Amino acid sequence: MTQVLIFGCGFSGKAIAREASARGMAVFGTTRSAGKFASVADAGATPLVFDGTMNDALAAALGGTTHLVLSISPDNGGDPSLALLGDALKRHAPKLEWAAYLSTVGVYGDHDGAWVDEETPCRPVSSRSVARVAAEQAWAESSAKAGVPLAILRLSGIYGPGRNQIRTAMEGGARRLVKPGQVFNRIRVEDIASAALFLAARGTGGVFNITDHEPAPPQDVVAHACTLAGVPLPPEQDFATAELTPMARSFYGENKRVSNAKITGLGFRFAFPDYRVSLEELWRTGRWRGA
Repeated sequence: MTQVLIFGCGFSGKAIAREASARGMAVFGTTRSAGKFASVADAGATPLVFDGTMNDALAAALGGTTHLVLSISPDNGGDPSLALLGDALKRHAPKLEWAAYLSTVGVYGDHDGAWVDEETPCRPVSSRSVARVAAEQAWAESSAKAGVPLAILRLSGIYGPGRNQIRTAMEGGARRLVKPGQVFNRIRVEDIASAALFLAARGTGGVFNITDHEPAPPQDVVAHACTLAGVPLPPEQDFATAELTPMARSFYGENKRVSNAKITGLGFRFAFPDYRVSLEELWRTGRWRGA
């Protein structure tokens, strides 16, 4: 039986858990504390504590794992799952057939609005993205040593039920920041799950951009969300003079259009190919409030 273990069962991890569980797979998901067990279980996964060290329950789950999803950010002091498993992946998970690492399109850095694909060299700007490049390389080495195909999923801006521009608008937090020429790609969290399981079913390794078809100015997305929700459009704000946190401002330091042609060329189809289709579905179903 297919058994999936998700290290870091957060927003994306829970989406993968829900989809894998719906397909009849046995799913386990880690979280840092038992206080979050209920939300992991609600996503269809058996919850496990992972605090950076091995424990009996985690060891048992790893022993039966056939498919591993790695979704822990290396931003703050490194990836503890890499520290635990990196040198001996097959020793901990002897039945392992395939693994995925959830990364970010931030690894490409800034391309002044030009298109990038999986062959584009990485030139990360932020410290977050520098750490992601290092983690990608480390997991690639670990999986190669174990003889296990690794899919590196480079994700664009993640949103979905409970985390989206409609909810922000309804809660009064919408802002229309304008930086001329700036575009971002986005990705519905359900499409991350579907893409991961599409590659898992085929045992496919390699680097894949998991992103929508339409890089778009952020103010256009906010305007569409406000229109759907019947909320007045907030005034446009010049990015150069807007008050922003350093992290929020840093996101605007990278401008690129990200191609998803590689995975669509394998036959994968995105359920939410652009922000309009996605936001309209969230509004129509009421799922903008949450899953």
